[in-house]
Amino acid sequence: MVGDDEPGKSLLDKLSAAGVNCDQVSISSEHRTTTKVRVLAGQIHSTRQQVIRIDYDNDAELDAKTRDRFISVVSEAAADVDAVIISDYNYGAADPEIGAAARQATRHSKVPMLVDSRFRLSSFPGFTSATPNEDEVEELLGAEHADGAILESAAEQLRQQLGYEALLVTRGGLGMMLVEANAAPLHIDAVGSRQPVDVTGAGDTVIATYALALASGSSFADAARLANFAGGIVVMKRGTATSNTEELLSSIAHANNE
Repeated sequence: MVGDDEPGKSLLDKLSAAGVNCDQVSISSEHRTTTKVRVLAGQIHSTRQQVIRIDYDNDAELDAKTRDRFISVVSEAAADVDAVIISDYNYGAADPEIGAAARQATRHSKVPMLVDSRFRLSSFPGFTSATPNEDEVEELLGAEHADGAILESAAEQLRQQLGYEALLVTRGGLGMMLVEANAAPLHIDAVGSRQPVDVTGAGDTVIATYALALASGSSFADAARLANFAGGIVVMKRGTATSNTEELLSSIAHANNE
């Protein structure tokens, strides 16, 4: 959903120009489009770094009519897809009820159902997998993990608690850790420099690549490795960036030759 405002119109124009189907995007005069302003420091010919981000979010919750429409759209769309991602930033559009509708729509298929929830992952049980970061795992279980072994145990506890087939924990410069049923924890080293240029959108890149790989028939381990490469590429670019096929193949080939 976008607001009936200039940022919303600009967003839809850019998505449409990129070939993204926007037929199921709702335009609401009751909400404003979530907008993030990044303030950069630095001279014209020097490296510029983000020093602060100002977010303009929605305050109003979805009304009953809008929520019913969302559930209907999600249920219809989820019945004919290769993968589903619920990306919950607590902005109102993606919540446990919407997630449950998507899960219900795919109950007779083996479509990968993935979730990324910043504040309430425990409210999304029964999905295929999720991609929390290390801090989110600690917050969910109310414990600090001083070493890898304790984190492994905590991640496995969370995986079982939520009924997921696998859990991919992102760890920033330490890479990733995958826990899945009936398999030893898999630790994946970070790709490239441990000092990222800009982490904006890195989590979205990771879950998108992870979902695409699973939808294509990859194992959880291979999907996680590919997502790690994609994430390693975008954090070395400024601003909200993406990775393409050529970059992924080049990064994988370089790693294999080291």
